Amino acid sequence: MSWELLLWLLALCALFLLLVQLLRFLRADGDLSLLWAEWQGRRPEWELTDMVVWVTGASSGIGEELVYQLSKLGVSLVLSARRVHELERVKRKCLENGNLKGKDILILPLDLTDRSSHEAATKAVLQEFGRIDILVNNGGRSQRSLIVDTNLDVFKELIELNYLGTVSLTKCVLPHMIERKQGKIVIVNSIAGIVSVPLSSGYCASKYALRGFFNCLRSELNKYPGIIISNICPGPVQSNIIKNALAEEVKKTVANVGEQSHKMATSRCVRLMLIAMANDLKEVWIAEQPFLLVTYLWQYMPTLATWITNKLGTKRISNFQSGMDADSSYFKIWKTKHE
Repeated sequence: MSWELLLWLLALCALFLLLVQLLRFLRADGDLSLLWAEWQGRRPEWELTDMVVWVTGASSGIGEELVYQLSKLGVSLVLSARRVHELERVKRKCLENGNLKGKDILILPLDLTDRSSHEAATKAVLQEFGRIDILVNNGGRSQRSLIVDTNLDVFKELIELNYLGTVSLTKCVLPHMIERKQGKIVIVNSIAGIVSVPLSSGYCASKYALRGFFNCLRSELNKYPGIIISNICPGPVQSNIIKNALAEEVKKTVANVGEQSHKMATSRCVRLMLIAMANDLKEVWIAEQPFLLVTYLWQYMPTLATWITNKLGTKRISNFQSGMDADSSYFKIWKTKHE
């Protein structure tokens, strides 16, 4: 075999592998580092057992599903949200389907906007379990309204809840982790913390703020390698986030939620979150296409991404105003072309 033929074969193999990876990316539902960790990394079943995990926003959506999956890993759980009766329901289901006993689950009602209560809540967890291994900052609300129609109090509420509430609770837990020189702080952020999303300006602002804050915190904790900051950025997921989203006024919620079944299953999103936690990944993106592709464009080609977002934004607003889910047409067009 001549060297020229060998080089041609190597080039064809490289091209073939590139095409395979491209096809895999078109069907991917997470960033490349996350999917590599899912394939070759550490398993949550090995890494997260016997830990004390505090989950805010545990009464519904991603937080609720996360609690269910954690309950099968043999962890001790602290469930926090404002609605105590919903937390009781989640606890009962954990005991029915998980591997825990009643003493392994603490229900701790918590209002993230009541920052004066966060220190006492942290002390209650430490008194009950003696330590906090993982804090999952999941509590928060979204938004669906145009900037021009939105009362300033809505933006204030989103910053108070999503950003300042999360920062406050983290600052209460952080000294304990620094003393132990270990722990995991997980932030359930959003693709909206990377991508600008029409109709969600206040939500985007709060998520951008979280990403910036926790990136700074990670750098400041560099001398504590045992403390891991994980920024989890999900895209559209089946949950109650739209149902509970703020509209033009603080006391007003979205009138028509629209169809949600086309979005990523909550169970899949949470499984990828657990993989990120088990492998100490610093930031992960969890989204189906085309949202994953758009996120990559925002990260590496922001000028092109801005142009695309502006083009798609009009359709998103139109969908929402007509009573549809704002993102539904993107899913349908993409899946029609790639199935």
